[in-house]
Parts: sequence; C-alpha cells; structure tokens
Amino acid sequence: MRAATSVTAVDWLLDSDPAIRWQALRDLVDAPAEVVAAERARVATEGWSARLLALQGEDGQWDGGALFPARWGGDFRKEGQPWSATEPTLTLLRVFGVDPSNERVRRAVAQVRDRCHWEHAGQPFFAGEVEPCINGRTVALGAYFSQDVQGIVDRLLHDQLEDGGWNCEAENGSVVSSFDTTINVLEGLLAYEQATGGSKELKAARRRGEEYLLERKMFRRKSTGEVVRPTYLQFSVPTRWHYDVLRGLEYFRQAGDQPDPRLDEAIQLLRSKEQPDGRWLLEHTHQGRVHFMLEDGDGSPSRWNTLRAMRVLRWYEQPSREPG
Repeated sequence: MRAATSVTAVDWLLDSDPAIRWQALRDLVDAPAEVVAAERARVATEGWSARLLALQGEDGQWDGGALFPARWGGDFRKEGQPWSATEPTLTLLRVFGVDPSNERVRRAVAQVRDRCHWEHAGQPFFAGEVEPCINGRTVALGAYFSQDVQGIVDRLLHDQLEDGGWNCEAENGSVVSSFDTTINVLEGLLAYEQATGGSKELKAARRRGEEYLLERKMFRRKSTGEVVRPTYLQFSVPTRWHYDVLRGLEYFRQAGDQPDPRLDEAIQLLRSKEQPDGRWLLEHTHQGRVHFMLEDGDGSPSRWNTLRAMRVLRWYEQPSREPG
C-alpha cells in the first residue's frame, strides 16, 4: 500500500515548514547534500524556528524560566504541564534541526548558558539538575549546541539502575526503571556519543538501556507481557518527556544499527496505523501551555508522525537487513 501512496505523502511533507522539508529531503528523498543544506539553512529564519527564536526574552530565557514559566499559576491536573519555558523550547529547536552554527542560534544558546538556571537549586542550565529525565534532554541539547555537558553524562552513568534503565523517582527510592525516563536518557547519551565519540563506559550504559526496552518488546511488561500503558501505543507530537513506541523506534533508527528482531511487534503496530493515503495521524497531544500549535489536533493527519514513521520503516526495511 505504501509503495502506491508514498509519493503523495512525501509531496505533502515537502509542502510544509522548512523544519519538516529539510528532513524529508534528507531522509526520504535522498536529495543532494547541497539541496538539503540549503533547505536546512532556512529553518532558523523562516517558519516555526524563527518564531521560537523571536520569543526569547531579554533575560536570555523563554517565558522566564528553565523548565517552567516564571509566572505560571496553573493547575497541572486541569491544564497539564506548561511547555513554553527554555528547555522545551530549545528541545523543539533541536527536533526541528535548526543549524547550531547559525549566528542567531549561537547567540540564543550562549544567553541560555550564561543566564538560565534550573528551578531545582539554581544550577546553571548546562550543568543539569537531579532528575535523569531532565538531564537526558539537557545532554541532548548540549551535544547538539556544542556545550559542555560532560558532568551531566557522568551523573547519568552513575544513575543507571540495576535493570538497565533510569527513573526520575530513583532519588525517592525507586529501583525499577521507567520507559519515559529511559528514552530521554538514551537519546541524550546517543547524541553525546555521536557528537564526541563517547567513552567505553557510555557505550556500555547505552547498550544496557537499549536492552531494557528490547527485553520488553518496546511496550510490554517483562513480568507479564501486558502493555505497560495504553498511551505508549499512541503517537504524540511533540513527545515532550513522554515515551511512545514511535519515539522508541526513532531512537533505534538514529542509533543506526541493524534492526533487532525484538522490534518486530512495535513495527507491526506502526504499520497498522498507516492510513489509506499513506499518512499517519496525531493521536495524543500532551496537554499544556505552548507557544503555538504544530499540528491540527488529535485525529488529524500529522506531518511529524508521517515523516518519522516513513523514515523508521525505510530503515527497518533496508536491503541489508537479514531475514527474520
């Protein structure tokens, strides 16, 4: 089915924000490097990324805070977590693929480095704080924007639990890892390894973290085989700190290894969600205050999920993969 409709789906992706267009050109079209680079150069000056960069405050932060807005009196239970502060905004810019060498971007990141501090205990932004989930995302940001986050990496290696993953509740006594925290840490360690080469210890920790997900077939309890959470089967944009199967598959694609057979069930789930027109839907938006919406709402076709799904399947189905 996808072979007959992929051209239409790709054309739909190319008729979009530069953040999506350049990645579709690179990952789905195999466009020449100079074409991809030219499109990527537009990300910082047009569309979503340009809008986000323009919202940085005079204090060097977004919405006055590192993880939370400075002036927010909302109710988490009713409104969800706000996503308009510095970390979630920088994470969006990274996901968009904004060129970190762009002078406007470099100035923005330098302001964060010099002026932004975590709400937890006033730590400098790129020094991280105590929760592995937050620290994993900060390592990914540091690796992407060429900031020193070695100290956070060392802490994450120390924070790894016996079962191979991580959990933000470990400081409160938890000895069992969570999918949500583990995917944030894995993404950070992978980004750092790809940017710096990594250490033997980092690579070993990342492999143990991968095993945590693979042993559970990406969404099942190891003990019973039951689905851990129904929301893990629903694809979100943006993912924020939450895990879902597509996010997990994207991690393994980015790692670049041959697909592990234990991914097969997750891939079947991904394929089952393809629509007759070759697109995937937005299924679960994480509630909370945002700068602006990226998609048309749950149940609508999602360019981000379509891009991610198509490139995951392209990786999984690569000719060099040995049969079953």
